[in-house]
Amino acid sequence: MSGNVPDAPRIEFPCQYPIKVIGTAGDDFADLVISIVEQHAPGVDRTTVDVRDSRNGRFLSVRLVMTATGHDQLQALHADLKASGRVQMVL
Repeated sequence: MSGNVPDAPRIEFPCQYPIKVIGTAGDDFADLVISIVEQHAPGVDRTTVDVRDSRNGRFLSVRLVMTATGHDQLQALHADLKASGRVQMVL
Protein backbone atom coordinates (compact mmCIF):
# COMPACT_ATOMS: atom_id res chain seq x y z
CA MET A 1 0.00 0.00 0.00
CA SER A 2 1.16 3.50 -0.72
CA GLY A 3 -0.21 4.90 2.54
CA ASN A 4 -3.10 6.75 0.95
CA VAL A 5 -6.08 7.19 3.22
CA PRO A 6 -9.43 6.58 1.53
CA ASP A 7 -11.92 9.41 1.57
CA ALA A 8 -14.16 9.46 4.62
CA PRO A 9 -17.74 8.43 3.88
CA ARG A 10 -19.94 11.40 3.06
CA ILE A 11 -22.99 12.09 5.19
CA GLU A 12 -26.22 12.74 3.32
CA PHE A 13 -28.18 15.55 4.99
CA PRO A 14 -30.72 15.77 6.48
CA CYS A 15 -30.29 12.60 8.51
CA GLN A 16 -30.81 11.10 11.93
CA TYR A 17 -27.48 11.68 13.66
CA PRO A 18 -26.51 9.89 16.88
CA ILE A 19 -24.47 11.92 19.35
CA LYS A 20 -22.85 11.04 22.67
CA VAL A 21 -21.83 13.79 25.08
CA ILE A 22 -19.64 13.07 28.10
CA GLY A 23 -19.27 15.57 30.90
CA THR A 24 -19.02 16.33 34.57
CA ALA A 25 -21.78 14.63 36.53
CA GLY A 26 -24.56 16.74 37.98
CA ASP A 27 -28.32 16.63 38.29
CA ASP A 28 -28.79 19.10 35.46
CA PHE A 29 -26.19 17.79 32.97
CA ALA A 30 -28.64 15.87 30.76
CA ASP A 31 -31.03 18.85 30.67
CA LEU A 32 -28.11 21.16 29.78
CA VAL A 33 -27.05 18.89 26.89
CA ILE A 34 -30.61 18.53 25.59
CA SER A 35 -31.24 22.28 25.74
CA ILE A 36 -28.04 23.02 23.78
CA VAL A 37 -28.85 20.33 21.19
CA GLU A 38 -32.40 21.68 20.81
CA GLN A 39 -31.04 25.16 20.01
CA HIS A 40 -29.46 23.60 16.91
CA ALA A 41 -31.89 20.74 16.20
CA PRO A 42 -35.36 21.33 17.67
CA GLY A 43 -37.56 18.34 18.37
CA VAL A 44 -35.25 15.94 20.19
CA ASP A 45 -37.29 12.93 21.30
CA ARG A 46 -36.59 12.98 25.05
CA THR A 47 -37.96 9.44 25.44
CA THR A 48 -34.97 8.09 23.50
CA VAL A 49 -32.30 9.97 25.50
CA ASP A 50 -29.99 7.56 27.33
CA VAL A 51 -28.11 8.88 30.38
CA ARG A 52 -25.45 6.78 32.10
CA ASP A 53 -23.10 7.30 35.03
CA SER A 54 -19.43 6.49 34.74
CA ARG A 55 -18.10 3.72 36.93
CA ASN A 56 -16.72 6.17 39.51
CA GLY A 57 -19.69 8.55 39.27
CA ARG A 58 -17.62 11.57 38.23
CA PHE A 59 -18.99 11.74 34.69
CA LEU A 60 -22.25 11.25 32.81
CA SER A 61 -22.78 10.26 29.21
CA VAL A 62 -25.85 11.47 27.36
CA ARG A 63 -26.77 9.67 24.13
CA LEU A 64 -29.42 10.96 21.79
CA VAL A 65 -30.38 11.11 18.13
CA MET A 66 -30.93 14.46 16.46
CA THR A 67 -31.86 15.58 12.97
CA ALA A 68 -28.67 16.88 11.35
CA THR A 69 -29.09 19.35 8.52
CA GLY A 70 -25.46 20.07 7.62
CA HIS A 71 -21.83 20.34 8.66
CA ASP A 72 -22.20 23.97 9.83
CA GLN A 73 -24.98 22.93 12.22
CA LEU A 74 -22.85 20.12 13.67
CA GLN A 75 -19.79 22.37 14.09
CA ALA A 76 -21.86 25.05 15.85
CA LEU A 77 -23.42 22.42 18.12
CA HIS A 78 -20.02 21.00 19.08
CA ALA A 79 -18.70 24.52 19.80
CA ASP A 80 -21.68 25.37 22.04
CA LEU A 81 -21.42 22.07 23.93
CA LYS A 82 -17.71 22.64 24.60
CA ALA A 83 -18.37 26.28 25.57
CA SER A 84 -20.68 25.11 28.37
CA GLY A 85 -17.59 24.27 30.44
CA ARG A 86 -19.10 20.97 31.56
CA VAL A 87 -18.61 18.88 28.42
CA GLN A 88 -15.45 16.82 28.25
CA MET A 89 -16.01 15.01 24.96
CA VAL A 90 -18.48 14.86 22.07
CA LEU A 91 -18.65 11.70 19.99
